[in-house]
Amino acid sequence: MLLDHDACYRAVAAKDARFDGQFVTAVRTTGIYCRPSCPVPPPRSRNVEFLRTAAAAQTAGYRACRRCLPDAVPGSPEWNLRADAAGRAMRLIADGVVERDGVPGLASRLGYSPRQLGRILTSEVGAGPLALARAQRAHTARILVETTPLGLADVAFAAGFGSVRQFNDTVRTVYGVPPSQLRAEAARRSRTREPGPPGALVLRLPYRSPFDPHGLLDHLAARAVDGVEAVTGGTYRRTLRLPHGPAVVALDLTARAGAVVATLRASDPRDIGPAVS
Repeated sequence: MLLDHDACYRAVAAKDARFDGQFVTAVRTTGIYCRPSCPVPPPRSRNVEFLRTAAAAQTAGYRACRRCLPDAVPGSPEWNLRADAAGRAMRLIADGVVERDGVPGLASRLGYSPRQLGRILTSEVGAGPLALARAQRAHTARILVETTPLGLADVAFAAGFGSVRQFNDTVRTVYGVPPSQLRAEAARRSRTREPGPPGALVLRLPYRSPFDPHGLLDHLAARAVDGVEAVTGGTYRRTLRLPHGPAVVALDLTARAGAVVATLRASDPRDIGPAVS
């Protein structure tokens, strides 16, 4: 898919949040990529290129802006709706299939060879399955680093990294700083953490505006499945069937602007990444 440079630049110049998630703005002079609505002064048109996804920007050598957090949702919203191979692949990657079964396992689920799948994804979103999985892991890791008290080694494995060194290298490449600095910066921005019950993990999950939490809660309450889902006040609770066991999550949709507060009880820490996704 090609992006019209002039149309994209007009959206960036206007800081139009409606285009967040449709593309990212990569600035050649700084090596940083941003959302269209990033509050910094817009760069010159000749210094930017526009890419479909955070993974495509990372593959091209750009790092995420730490002010507008363009990787808050690594893929484009349209991939949640598309029924073709690329859309299905994006959803399976977000579910952690690459970490569990590798690229051959992902390709087998979709009925393609690994090489064919790589060509499809590179053509559609500008990055192959490994780069997309890496972007998803980095996104999960940032959430866990910034919003939970988990040790950094625990974060590394919960996010799907094979080693702490791989985790450190990826975070440094994607965000330009080590995980410890991400945590320190988050602590300076917010001196408080949401207290959680024993055995539970509390996370802040960012979302893209516009978002209508009350309308969503009404929709979920009207369709709740007894014994699986429940809506109480501003909180949605449900059970999850994850790759390594069951989990229970409570999502407080109205507690904080810009993020959903999630309280997660997972039976296996390896399922934290898929649960966050």
